[in-house]
Amino acid sequence: MGDRLRARDLARSAGLSVQQIRTYAETGVLPAVERTAGGHRVFTGAHAEALTVARELAVGHGWATTRVVMRAVHDGDLAAALAAVDASHARLDRERGELAAVREALETLLTGRSGRSGRSGRVNPPGRAERSGDACPGGGTAHAARRDAARHGLRIGEVARAVGVSPPVLRLWEAHGLLRPEREPSTGYRLYDSSELRTAHVIALLRRGSHPLPAIGAVLDELRETGSPDRVLRELTHRMRDLHRTSLRRLAASAALHGYLRYLGHTV
Repeated sequence: MGDRLRARDLARSAGLSVQQIRTYAETGVLPAVERTAGGHRVFTGAHAEALTVARELAVGHGWATTRVVMRAVHDGDLAAALAAVDASHARLDRERGELAAVREALETLLTGRSGRSGRSGRVNPPGRAERSGDACPGGGTAHAARRDAARHGLRIGEVARAVGVSPPVLRLWEAHGLLRPEREPSTGYRLYDSSELRTAHVIALLRRGSHPLPAIGAVLDELRETGSPDRVLRELTHRMRDLHRTSLRRLAASAALHGYLRYLGHTV
């Protein structure tokens, strides 16, 4: 542990440049470095250990978190180091929750599509908080709405009746970026084409399942990009697998940090 190493020895062992080693020393990623009378840096086995841990941390948590953690450890601020690690794990947990919400919303959409009855293409209306006093229209009305939307577009009241919500709800969805109606040039009134009408039906279905607007927005963005719910679902599955791999890498990184803390004499 007390063996003296030159910067180039440490760099060669890690496959890095000498300048990178110097940068790590100057930014606190490595412990304080003593110098010889001639001003040359003197590295030891402790620096090699810190470098190994830092690279493991970077794989799991990224370099931004790694710099904060290692600098705090070497400054003796263990609480700050642990807080940075906790924040990194918390970000991953939030991402996992957001991804699960989007996947759940999409699965609700796919279930709703496969379970629809009749030929009208209707979906069920949203929950009570977003319903108007009007009853959801029948299949013939829905068919007429789609036909009129394809021909010349529908105004907000017509879409509200077709979907089974109130106009303020449609404006709320638009404010959150879920709907994107055109504007009639002469009047400025909103005009919904057949695509926007279908989107309104999708939102209504998902809101009926109490899915949050951000999750619905993510689903719609993916659908607009890919045009295929099944393809979006496959992509979400891939993302979840990537998230699992990231979680394992962060677990390994945290274990490496724990070993380094014990190496430095910290006890739990």
